[in-house]
Amino acid sequence: MRRSQRQKNQEAEINITAFLNLMVVLIPFLLITAVFSQVSVLELNLPSGNQNDTPEGKQALVLEMTIRASQLEIGDRNDGTLKVLNKINGQHDFIGAHEFLKKVKQQFPKITEIALLLEDHVEYDVLIKAMDNVRLQNTLINGQVIKTELFPNIAIGSAADLANTADASGTKVNTSTPLSVTSLPAGTLSQLSEEASR
Repeated sequence: MRRSQRQKNQEAEINITAFLNLMVVLIPFLLITAVFSQVSVLELNLPSGNQNDTPEGKQALVLEMTIRASQLEIGDRNDGTLKVLNKINGQHDFIGAHEFLKKVKQQFPKITEIALLLEDHVEYDVLIKAMDNVRLQNTLINGQVIKTELFPNIAIGSAADLANTADASGTKVNTSTPLSVTSLPAGTLSQLSEEASR
């Protein structure tokens, strides 16, 4: 009788100190590492149908930025390239592109769409940098720097090779998918082209 009582008493005693020590270490570790597992989402839009003319008969600005291995090209699908930015120290000139896009936004504040056209071998990181540069801009309001929208509606497409973008007359042709946006006042694209060439 005494032996069986001793065995029952011994079986009832469970040492959970080691388990508690494990939980004390494991729970803070899981809480800290959970912060690094967040996923960021970048919204993209599919290009709309082929609508080169607005109802008023004026051509719409269809803003595109072509990302090539050697340079960035900012242009209008209808009127061609507005600005070419070569690499600086082996890196794409996103700062120059951002400054030029801010000028475009000042002249066409209602336009919110841009198409990013990439060559096949452009790296993913370059695409993300391009998206970050075209989406937002820093604006000084009442002495404070506030992020405002630049061209938040981004579409992605494939850029034609430089060798395949010239027609029989040697004129550069854009073969990307078009976007439709608001109409432009006359003469504004020529002003942008003149500023880009300065």
